Amino acid sequence: MKNKRWQWVEYAGFVSLFLTLITLAITLTINFRPLYVFDIGHLNILEYTSLDQATLLKNYDQLMMYLNNPFEQVLALPDFPMSASGLHHFYEVKLLFMVNYAVLLLTLIPSGLFLRQLKKDQRLWRLIRPFQIGMIVPFVFGFFMLIGFDRFFIVFHETFFNNDDWLFDPRTDPIINVLPEQYFMHCFILFFVLIELLFALMVFIGKRELKKGKS
Repeated sequence: MKNKRWQWVEYAGFVSLFLTLITLAITLTINFRPLYVFDIGHLNILEYTSLDQATLLKNYDQLMMYLNNPFEQVLALPDFPMSASGLHHFYEVKLLFMVNYAVLLLTLIPSGLFLRQLKKDQRLWRLIRPFQIGMIVPFVFGFFMLIGFDRFFIVFHETFFNNDDWLFDPRTDPIINVLPEQYFMHCFILFFVLIELLFALMVFIGKRELKKGKS
């Protein structure tokens, strides 16, 4: 009975740890401002707006402040008018941000305790197989994304949004001109790289314990 109970605890620990690492990778990705700064030049974003880079980044920072701050209820960018559907879409994006942060905060301590218990019991080697399998998933998604990002992008929005508000009209929501699809592709690539690195770190920790045990 005790072993069976530990199996359930371990299962819950792995679920918590996976959620922590996934939401951590999402958090790092959506707040990685240097990527947008890079893409302003790389994608020639300034050609699609009359703003200079400093003013554009000021608007970007204000948008991110709205998305990240649960107490910020109104989105009003100084240089980008928005339609009702555009505002509603960003509100829904904000809700997804909040869900991500909530999951990260709720799983962070249980995941830390789980790792601590594995280390105490000299069972960190148990991390190896689950995270080796986990490392395959980003490769699969990444493959489909790279061979057809347009379709991947549509499926992503159809999965997380139950309306067409994400289909911005540049005439009423000119902000879409400075948030090109290629930028979001780069965000997904960054996320997949981060999640691979985090999963690889778990595998490394497990293998290091195995190596110590053999020596």
